[in-house]
Amino acid sequence: MHLLETKQFLPIELEEAWEFFSSPANLKAITPEHMGFEILSGFRNGESMHAGMVIRYIVKPLLKLPMHWVTEITHVKAPHYFVDEQRFGPYSFWHHQHFFTAVEGGVEMRDVVHYKIPGGPIGKLANHFFIRRKVEEIFRYRYLKLESLFGRFQPSPQRTIRTS
Repeated sequence: MHLLETKQFLPIELEEAWEFFSSPANLKAITPEHMGFEILSGFRNGESMHAGMVIRYIVKPLLKLPMHWVTEITHVKAPHYFVDEQRFGPYSFWHHQHFFTAVEGGVEMRDVVHYKIPGGPIGKLANHFFIRRKVEEIFRYRYLKLESLFGRFQPSPQRTIRTS
C-alpha cells in the first residue's frame, strides 16, 4: 500500500472551494491535458455530489492508451470532505480523501490517497520507477493550476507533498 498526502492553501471561502471541488465536471480542468481525461457517464452538470454516485472516466496516462476508471463517491460531508474510491481501473486499490478547512484568509485543502498497484513485485518496481512519480506529477500540476484559477494564498505556506 502506498500513500500520497498533499496540502494546499487557497485564498477562497470554504463554500467556493466546496462548490468547485465537489463537482466532478471540474476534475478535467485540474488534470494535465496529456492525460486525456474525459467523463463518460454518471454525472450531469449541476448534479450534486452524493454518497453512492458512480462516475465512469477514461484516462490515457501511458502512450495515449485509453484506460477506463470507475469511481464511487463513498462519503460526503459538505463542505468539509468527500471520499472517492476506485471500483474498476488501473489500481488494485485507490482510496482518495479530500478535506477542506476554513483558515484565516482562505481554505486549507488536503488530499490523502492510499493506493496499491497490481502485479506483485513487478507492480512494486513500476511504482518505484514510474507510477509514484506520475501520481506526484498530477498533484503538482493541480497545485499550480489551482493557484492560476484562484490565486496564491498570502502568506503562501510551503506546498506539501508526502509519499510513502
